[in-house]
Parts: sequence; C-alpha cells; structure tokens
Amino acid sequence: MKEALHAHQEFILHTWDRIAAKLSVTSDRIQDGMPYTTKNGVYDDCQDDAGWWTNTFWTGILWQMYRETKEEKYKEYARSIELKMDQVLYGYDELHHDVGFMWLLSSVMNYELTGDDQARRRAMLAANVLSARGNLAGGYIRAWNGDNPGWAIIDCMMNIPLLFWASEQSRDARFKHIGVMHADKTAEHFVREDGSVHHIVVFDEETGEVAEIPRGQGYESGSSWSRGQSWAVYGFAQAYHWTQKTEYLQTAKRIAHYTLSCLALGGYVPACDYRQPADSDLIDSSAGAITACGLIEIAKAVPEAERALYLESAIAILRALSERCAVWDQSDECLLTGGTSAFHSDPASRYTVFNGALIYGDYYFVEAVCKLKALL
Repeated sequence: MKEALHAHQEFILHTWDRIAAKLSVTSDRIQDGMPYTTKNGVYDDCQDDAGWWTNTFWTGILWQMYRETKEEKYKEYARSIELKMDQVLYGYDELHHDVGFMWLLSSVMNYELTGDDQARRRAMLAANVLSARGNLAGGYIRAWNGDNPGWAIIDCMMNIPLLFWASEQSRDARFKHIGVMHADKTAEHFVREDGSVHHIVVFDEETGEVAEIPRGQGYESGSSWSRGQSWAVYGFAQAYHWTQKTEYLQTAKRIAHYTLSCLALGGYVPACDYRQPADSDLIDSSAGAITACGLIEIAKAVPEAERALYLESAIAILRALSERCAVWDQSDECLLTGGTSAFHSDPASRYTVFNGALIYGDYYFVEAVCKLKALL
C-alpha cells in the first residue's frame, strides 16, 4: 500500500498542510457552532435547528483535527457541540434515521479518541434509537418521520455502522442483525444490475414488497443521484469492514465501477446526477469526497493486485476537487465549493445549495486526506 502511494506523497502531505492551516483559522471563529453552508464566505450556524442531520459534521472535522494535531481547542469545541446535541438525543421527537451520522461523528469519535465513557453511553443510546427504527416484517430501517412508514433511503447505509459498532461494544448481536437486515434489503432492491442505485424505495411495511420508487434528490426516478452513489460505495465498503460478508464488498465494487465510469466523463468532479440533462451545470463536490473515502476503504479490503484501481481513482478525485472546487484562502470559510444539496430543491429553503459549500463535503474531504496520510 505504501509503495502505491509513494508517487502521491507530496500531494497528500501538501493537501493536509493546506487543510490544517485553513482549519486552524476558521475553527477559531466557528468554534462550537453547527455550520451547514457559507453565506458571503462565512459559515452559517444551525443551532436553532439542532435536529438537522448535518449538525455534527463540523464536530467530525474537529475530531479529525484533534487526532492529527492533539491541539486541545479542537477537542473542547467538539465536546461542547456534543453536549448541545443532548437536547436532541433526550428530546426524542427530532430523532430520525440519521442518528448514525450525528453520533458516529461526535460521541463515537470522542469515545475512541479519549475514552470518555459518557460519550460511549450517548452513542449506545443513539444505536438503540436506530435499531428501533428497523421494520422486521419489511426488512428495512425506516427513513425520516411523518406519514411515510414504508420509506427507506440509500443514505442509511452510512448510518448502520453505528449498529455494527454498538454490537461490538455491547457484545450483543441484535444490533448487527438489524444492520445486516437493512444492508441485505438495500443490496437487493436499491442496487441496479449496472451498479447505479435508487435514492428512495418505498416498501409495503407489512410484507416488504416494493411499492414505489420516488425521484428523491436526483433528477428523476431511475436516474443516478451522485451522492446516493457515493453513500452506497462507502456504505457497503463499511458494511464489509464490520461483517466480512463478501457480498457487501462485491456490491461496493460494482457500484464503484459504475461510478468511476461516470466520473471519468466529467473529469472526476461528479455531476449532481450522473444521468441529468446534458445542459445542466449542477455538480456535487461532496459526492466526490465521499466516493474517495469509499474507494480507499475498498482498496484496504481487496488483494494487492486490485488496489491500484481504487487508490489511484480516489486520488484522481481528490486532485480534481483540490484543483477545481477547493478554496485555500480565506475568501470563503469552506474547504470545498461546488456542492449541491439536491437536483430539485425549494430555492426558499435555508438548506438549498446549488454549486456552493456543504459541511459534509468538507468533512469527507478531510477524512479522505487523513485516510491516505495514515497509509503513507
């Protein structure tokens, strides 16, 4: 693995230095805020909507920075956000399928880096909430709240690692079984033969049969929303890591091969949807960063003869993002611009972003570079 990365060592270390230098400055202003996107170059703060699914991605960035630098300020800011999230965790009503994202990037990272036992308990409580969303008759974990009990989404492949972690922590297989149940259902009904994926599948909550396939955040039903593709690549790679089920690795590879064929056509910066109209200029840098993370995980899992495909592709994506989407000066607090929240969005919504900054794009860009740095 080290030999394969030798030619890219300068890029990896230089990119890390630029990330560290910028975050050292921006963290002093954002501190324990909950950013989502930038307005006039300044990250906003979503603390008034504490249950919003992206509110701990900044926490995740802070923990990545703490692990790499051991600077106390990053730990202090991250722990402060985690405490603020208690209102959501213990308030219950705002909890949803994304408790995985929200507490993996806060409490789990805290516990694994510091041994904070209260953080472990928070993460275990979140895992219990997520497992309770499993529809055992239908075979899936329900997405969102409200009057949509049969809905499941590809994004949830990124939440179920919380269940695998909880199973290992508690030595209780019930968490793992629910995660496997959902991953199996997703592989069967979300992943198409060519490796493209659906964003949303609606199941009959009594039988588990497919009832509907809505458009979701992509261009249309049957298209190929790029961030959904990235959730699937990384999600199945993680499912393989936790379970060692070979079919999950094969599924991750199949989705990755389709995704890479699409990325090659666009210079390795993803379109918002790989099947969007030719005259659309929407891109999604966050999908690229997430895909890079997933490709690195696949590279760790495959035999040596296969690794170059996935590592070289991940680096090609990160180079393209660095050259075409990164903001390395202080003109904008984001690391990456070129992020799009969904192909069709309400322009009046505070969460609508077209070709702008997205905190999760920044997070996965940092994570990908850290993953590569650890392999040098």
